[in-house]
Amino acid sequence: MSLNRKSGDAAVVLKQIVKQYSPGSPAAVDNISLQFDSGCLTTLLGPSGCGKTTTLRMIAGLEMATSGQILIGGVDVTRLPATQRDVSMVFQSYALFPHMRVFENIRYGLEVGSLKAEEIDERVDAIMRMTGLEALGSRYPHELSGGQQQRVAVARALVIEPQVLLFDEPLSNLDAKLRRKVRQEIRDLQQSLGLTVIYVTHDQEEALAISDTIVVLNNAVVAQLGSPRELYEKPRTQFVADFIGEANILPCERIASAHGVKVVAGPLSFELSEGIDRVGKGHMAVNPGKISLQPHQEGALSPHAMTGMLSKASYLGDHLECVVETAIGEILVRTPVVSDAPFAGSVVTVTIPPDAIVLLDD
Repeated sequence: MSLNRKSGDAAVVLKQIVKQYSPGSPAAVDNISLQFDSGCLTTLLGPSGCGKTTTLRMIAGLEMATSGQILIGGVDVTRLPATQRDVSMVFQSYALFPHMRVFENIRYGLEVGSLKAEEIDERVDAIMRMTGLEALGSRYPHELSGGQQQRVAVARALVIEPQVLLFDEPLSNLDAKLRRKVRQEIRDLQQSLGLTVIYVTHDQEEALAISDTIVVLNNAVVAQLGSPRELYEKPRTQFVADFIGEANILPCERIASAHGVKVVAGPLSFELSEGIDRVGKGHMAVNPGKISLQPHQEGALSPHAMTGMLSKASYLGDHLECVVETAIGEILVRTPVVSDAPFAGSVVTVTIPPDAIVLLDD
């Protein structure tokens, strides 16, 4: 089989896509323009009802856009049916034929073409080896585990050698441990074959673990897009900061200074070299993993520190997840497990380094 794709060019382009299910109703997708690069795994991430699955179904041709344009491989497919688009889709339910064995399920998509039976069987054998299914060809779907069924669904989608592979919440039916295993299998396959993948999920951890690029959707529009690290460390809005990384969202006052901007939040004060365009009252996101926590000791505090009361301390194996009541509200802190860790009900000192702060667009 020859599935390797060149990377660097746009495999799918959306231009001002709108989807309304009835005239006058709120748009399910509202004027979205996106570019999905070849050879990359791009995830559409967001809460239920944000428009991610509708966007995927429009790319697949299972829904027609109300307005806008969809290009796949440079070809305008906006009004083409699903059967005329060079894409393949893996559904949340897998959609395997229960009366067909694994080999027959995978073979099915090739039988409507012009390939000879011998060539079809060779391609099915090759994709089964590639996905680790060669020993399961004679089994029926109900005889497989959830992870094995997922691999059959992926193999069936891949065997037709689509230009773009689409995944709609593919791991939601698996338990947590199996989800981690299967998502890594999907990522390894995508990278080894250079596949162009568009992947829909509402699971932040899943998106961070497997994506080259994440597109965060909220209320039918794009909230932010970027690499997993960019979104986690540099969210632009309160929604993205809260949805991606459970960041602390704290009110602050931002004042222009000689070096950039002075950020004041209750007793805390920071000098940042960037953010001069965001003066006035607003909010900042603070990464809970970058905050330090110590038992309180008398004496002067730095401008980056304040006291608080540790109200909760949950043991999570390799770290403690703590909630501290402070003058500017509750603060979530993730801190290593140490022998002299403060206990719930004690007074503590919370220190927030300047590099833990991201100023948000309100």
